[in-house]
Amino acid sequence: MPRTLSASDMVTPGSLGPPPTELTDGEQTGQPLLDGAPSSASLDTLIQHLVPTTDYYPEKAYIFTFLLSSRLFIEPRELLARVCHLCIEQQQLDQPVLDKARVRKFGPKLLQLLAEWTETFPRDFQEESTIGHLKDVMGRIAPCDEAYRKRMQQLLQALHQKLAAQGQGPEGLLGADKPISYRTKPPASIHRELLGVCSDPYTLAQQLTHVELERLRHIGPEEFIQAFVNKDPLASTKPCFSDKTNNLEAYVKWFNRLCYLVATEICMPAKKKQRAQVVEFFIDVARECFNIGNFNSLMAIISGMNMSPVSRLKKTWAKVKTAKFFILEHQMDPTGNFCNYRTALRGAAHRSLTAHSSREKIVIPFFSLLIKDIYFLNEGCANRLPNGHVNFEKFLELAKQVGEFITWKQVECPFEQDPSITHYLHTAPIFSEDGLYLASYESESPENQTEKERWKSLRSSILGKT
Repeated sequence: MPRTLSASDMVTPGSLGPPPTELTDGEQTGQPLLDGAPSSASLDTLIQHLVPTTDYYPEKAYIFTFLLSSRLFIEPRELLARVCHLCIEQQQLDQPVLDKARVRKFGPKLLQLLAEWTETFPRDFQEESTIGHLKDVMGRIAPCDEAYRKRMQQLLQALHQKLAAQGQGPEGLLGADKPISYRTKPPASIHRELLGVCSDPYTLAQQLTHVELERLRHIGPEEFIQAFVNKDPLASTKPCFSDKTNNLEAYVKWFNRLCYLVATEICMPAKKKQRAQVVEFFIDVARECFNIGNFNSLMAIISGMNMSPVSRLKKTWAKVKTAKFFILEHQMDPTGNFCNYRTALRGAAHRSLTAHSSREKIVIPFFSLLIKDIYFLNEGCANRLPNGHVNFEKFLELAKQVGEFITWKQVECPFEQDPSITHYLHTAPIFSEDGLYLASYESESPENQTEKERWKSLRSSILGKT
């Protein structure tokens, strides 16, 4: 019987020189974190550091870090407006006659910055006004080289395709997550057993990996920031952004659904031999998820098997060979801040970096713990220092964690998809917590007075029996 648990490298050398402005008094360079980037500075200085010139281009890591964290202090559309204004002002793009030689040195760098921004944070460009800023600044340099206009058209087309793809995210599947009431003998149209759809644990682990990677792909890096921060205390009383964390929330709901699906599948069979067979099946699925590097599905399966309605099935667990399950539990043990899991995750991450096949590249972290880590990193350090400067050193660490996640979520799934299995995973009805308890009590009778009273109450409320 189980015990119940309590619950990329983004750096590409690209600095072409020092930042275009000197640090103001009181701004700290400290230990160099990126070439030319301060450990803390005013927001204005950090924005200036983002703006390319004829002989300077910010490092890729700086671009990602600042674009990720800047939304805590300034709306993306306003940031883009200020960047475009600085480009126009510094390169004198508002003059009747342009210095074409100068523009030809500056133009490719501006295009590169805009390409990186639209590629990594396409949702920053959902509003028409942001597209207007892009067209305005590019329209000023286009007369100097026709290639700029063509490149801009390609950039906007790619952006449109990205936004369209993200608009087809997995949120539409959430309707299937609503638990159903317990039925003693559900009709076939209500429920089919998973083993009737997929009896091979290796195949199911691969299909779970398909689902995980598909859902991860829709999560934008900015959602990690927007999930935890309401507003900049030095700004207005209004938040810097609206709540746009739908895909992140959908992924958390997917984890919960998988937990309940596992518990439902175990509690459903009437005979303990069949229940034990389902338990052993899920143990094999979980072990294969571990081998693949799919830690999120692994933890969901373990959590489902550790839910009280499942863990109380002593007669069922007595028929299960639990040695493999205890090994998996040990790997995901929360003791020491999930020390064993973190060691396994580092091993999978190293394997991914040195991978010789697409399968070896797969790293799907235990998502709730990743969010928790980012949350505590955000809460543990101030966004601004006492002098009002942005604590850029904090955001470099945050960007490192989010950047690693981006690398993992971009891996192409090497397994062929089986639509019948993935459809079942998304749509098979799941019991509510009360439904699971009632199914559990129907399978193995209550053992004490507390369970008997709960069973009686559930039968009365759900089945209408006295």
